[in-house]
Amino acid sequence: MAEGVFRSLSRTHPSIGVIDSCGTGAYHVGDSPDTRTMAVLRDNGITDYVHGARQVTLDDFTNFDYILAMDKYNLRDLERLRTRATSKGSAGDKKVAQVMLFGDFGGTKGEEVGDPYYGARHGFEIAYEQMVRFSEGFFKEVEKRED
Repeated sequence: MAEGVFRSLSRTHPSIGVIDSCGTGAYHVGDSPDTRTMAVLRDNGITDYVHGARQVTLDDFTNFDYILAMDKYNLRDLERLRTRATSKGSAGDKKVAQVMLFGDFGGTKGEEVGDPYYGARHGFEIAYEQMVRFSEGFFKEVEKRED
């Protein structure tokens, strides 16, 4: 869901380039988004989102400027992977992505996205609202850094 919302909102932000989404685990590799995710996106006018799940790779840390985690557990895992990417020499002279908690851009430091997968549709609606708020906050931060 985060990628779909982020892509939709980023269309008016020329400084945002390549956008992708992945997980720290391989649980759903190759799967399409949950039907409830797609329903909430459609209900909010996002009708062009297509995605197949994939797992994060060490190359992601040199292919992207930012990697945003949904919760503190994933943040910890991503920080460990980032350390591996830099210590194994795979980064070379390339800049390594900043790893951050996405919720830090939503107005409340440390805010996490609860996984709505095991709940009802309402959880997906809450996650959608968070994604909009976090994305808008992130765009403002990127714009400040560029000034």
